[in-house]
Amino acid sequence: MKLVIVESPTKAKTIGKFLGSEYNVQSSYGHIRDLPKSKLGIDVENNFAPQYIIPTKAKKVVSALKKEAHKCEAVILATDEDREGEAIAWHLAQALELDGLKNKKSKIESVERIVFHEITKRAIDEALSKPRPIDLNLVDAQQARRVLDRIVGYKLSPFLWKKVAGGLSAGRVQSVALRLIVDRENEITAFKPEEYWTVAALLKPKNGEASFEANLAAVGGEPLGKFGIKTGEEANEIADDLRAASYSVTSVEEKSLHKNPPPPFTTSTLQQEGVKRLRYSSKRTMMLAQRLYENGLITYMRTDSTNLSAESTVAASAWLKENLGERYALPSARNFKTKSKLAQEAHEAIRPTDVRITPESISVKEEAERKLYQLIWSRFVASQMPTAEVAATILTVAGKGKKDYVLRAAGQTITFDGFLKIWAQKLEERELPKVKESDPLDLDSIVPAQHFTEPPPRYSEATLVKALEEFGVGRPSTYAPIISVIQYRNYVEKEARRFKPTEIGMLVSKVLTEHFPEVVDVGFTAEMEDELDDVAAGNVKWQSVIQEFYDPFAKHLEEKYEEVKKEKLIPETTNVTCDCEGKDSSEKSKCLHEGPCGKPMVIKMSRFGKFMACSGFPDCRNTKKLAGAGGTPEPPKLTGLKCPKCTEGDVVERRVHRGRARGKIFWGCSRYPACDYATWENPVSPPGEPPKSD
Repeated sequence: MKLVIVESPTKAKTIGKFLGSEYNVQSSYGHIRDLPKSKLGIDVENNFAPQYIIPTKAKKVVSALKKEAHKCEAVILATDEDREGEAIAWHLAQALELDGLKNKKSKIESVERIVFHEITKRAIDEALSKPRPIDLNLVDAQQARRVLDRIVGYKLSPFLWKKVAGGLSAGRVQSVALRLIVDRENEITAFKPEEYWTVAALLKPKNGEASFEANLAAVGGEPLGKFGIKTGEEANEIADDLRAASYSVTSVEEKSLHKNPPPPFTTSTLQQEGVKRLRYSSKRTMMLAQRLYENGLITYMRTDSTNLSAESTVAASAWLKENLGERYALPSARNFKTKSKLAQEAHEAIRPTDVRITPESISVKEEAERKLYQLIWSRFVASQMPTAEVAATILTVAGKGKKDYVLRAAGQTITFDGFLKIWAQKLEERELPKVKESDPLDLDSIVPAQHFTEPPPRYSEATLVKALEEFGVGRPSTYAPIISVIQYRNYVEKEARRFKPTEIGMLVSKVLTEHFPEVVDVGFTAEMEDELDDVAAGNVKWQSVIQEFYDPFAKHLEEKYEEVKKEKLIPETTNVTCDCEGKDSSEKSKCLHEGPCGKPMVIKMSRFGKFMACSGFPDCRNTKKLAGAGGTPEPPKLTGLKCPKCTEGDVVERRVHRGRARGKIFWGCSRYPACDYATWENPVSPPGEPPKSD
């Protein structure tokens, strides 16, 4: 008997289907060793040795696995193929004392490590035929990341407690993501809009063809830039002259354009499209992808590569020929060059393990899995389809008035949809009239329009993921946890599906940026990722990377404890009086005063944001939720809809105030708890409305 250990029960069940009775497939239920939560857990005086423990919840699993290992002649560690998976395999070997078991009275003869990119019979059989030792370089790279994050978090967080407010926390990579959001918010606040105008003409050919719109491109032989017309007076003066002008076609330029399909998904692009097309958070997208992978439907979902295996492209071509026809299949496979500088851990892009398994045919736990599989399947199939062909036309029009004017109109129509048949993309078709050079045109109307420049938009989940990847901050597999953590800590909140820093988030970022700029510097964090890559490649020892960071960091932190004064969070006064009835009003009351309080309430700051508290603290501990600076309890927002469950109450917008979903918006009945209707989906959005592009 051979013992195969994987991370999850689902993965164990799927692999078990492909293996015979001589294999016993068991799950470790994730990590079985970690650093202790109660202390730093790193011996900084002893070469940063991690002090790993087996958490209480994992002890029973470890005992059971150790017992199973004694019965087997071989133990096969089949955890995921990335650095974290390699580290889990190493921790299993350590916790189960696999080397020790071989030396004791045990049946075990070998300990092997296997990796695979997909959970299929072919992949599992191939992996079993090519076992290898645990890659200690990958393990060390993961250990270095864990130690770095622990040092920053456990050393900087107490600093924030002492200098800002209790309960705050800092993270090596999360703090950089927070800074990106805060910096963007500061850009928006400082932005000053600039006025500019455009002028368009609605022109009609004399041959009876439909009217078309042309935009003013040049005046008096001088091209117009974006800010060529700065005032309404200029625009109206030009418009008046154009109304009296004569028009004719000066050129008709026609050309054929080819639009290429996007590459198959990487972890980063999957998260981005999950947000844009499905409105799934990065965390939910990765959770659903994990399920699809463990059920053998897609390849490994943590990857930076756009490579595809020859077998998969041949299968895609065969499917296309059979289902869409020869014209929609390529004569040879299309290969993509991986652009990300981060690509080093994976062998292949995210794709379906079998293209013949269509989204309609799969069995899923929830419909969201099917939608994500549809996205992955479509993107892969489209990547092996012909380019879309577009006929583009540019009409140049001359306007003769007091001045000479040049106007242009652009049109495009799809002549062959190609990959667009499978992968829908926004491609607005606009057909221009059939005209030729020198044809005269009649003027229908002139439309001057006022515009103002807009500030850069706040980050959405999709654009934040893209920014983290471009800056080299973290790794694609860490983006979802990064985004979840800064929301959970109440440092950012979502407003119209975009991230806005909270007041406490702004304050934390300000303190860290002013006093620890190296920790929250994008360039420094990206450079640290490069050093971790060097550890993974075996070019440098992980302890030296930590030492190089820790020595100046520890010295700098010690100086800042002495130098930095505590942020004075002065309470704001309100016109609200405390309604606490005193210590005898409730058995749970912690107040010490007798009878009604009546003292003024003040606005204070905590890690959860602003709240109202009695100015008589600590004798009176009365607090209230806060909607804004006015000092009134937060009212629910009406949607104008009646509750679909009880039909009596109103559907109101609320926000979760505790737990892991804290800060998330949901909709429920105003009669709660009498009616328990609640939903995460915005009932105001029209059903089936496609998500807006980010």
